[in-house]
Amino acid sequence: MKIKEDATAKALRVWEKSAPGYDKQIAFFEKVWFGGGREWLTARAHGRVLEVAIGTGRNLPLYPADVTITGIELSPAMLAIARQRAADLGVDVDLRTGDAQALPFDDQTFDTVVCALSLCTIPDPAAAISEMRRVLMPGGRLLLLDHIGSSWPPIRAAQWLLERVTIRAAGEHFTRRQLPLVRSAGFDIVEAQRLKAGSIERIFARKPAAV
Repeated sequence: MKIKEDATAKALRVWEKSAPGYDKQIAFFEKVWFGGGREWLTARAHGRVLEVAIGTGRNLPLYPADVTITGIELSPAMLAIARQRAADLGVDVDLRTGDAQALPFDDQTFDTVVCALSLCTIPDPAAAISEMRRVLMPGGRLLLLDHIGSSWPPIRAAQWLLERVTIRAAGEHFTRRQLPLVRSAGFDIVEAQRLKAGSIERIFARKPAAV
């Protein structure tokens, strides 16, 4: 447990420091690498939506008008930017600080859980996905977007080398893959796409309906 707490504290320090420049930095990668991913996620969201690791709120302009949005984020500095973005957009959203690995919500609270470009840095992604399942209603939707280990060996080898630096410096993983964790957590896979030499994955899964 101490290892997880230390890793989470490190993640918090990293995101607090990077918050002011995050939007500018990620905009380039979204254009050339993650293009269309946020639109793909938000188009499939419905009902009561929880966005885990909402960051600076870059998904907020994209959600359907008829959903209600709750966002949770580890970094208060990131969340402050999300609050300003929501105010500028006139979007009504409940934003809270909290840890994806221990979500502060009751069981079966949400119809949709969204997580974009964040499981790569959450210290225990399996715990986070388990928590997402717990707070979903039976039949609820899980929508994930992330970079993963490439299906092309030369790129995957480069990712592995890059991880030797990024994991130590910022807790960021490039060779993780979330789909096996989603399956292990008991979700049914509705749709999965692997893009950009297999280095980007979009997942739409569903929590089984109660019997």
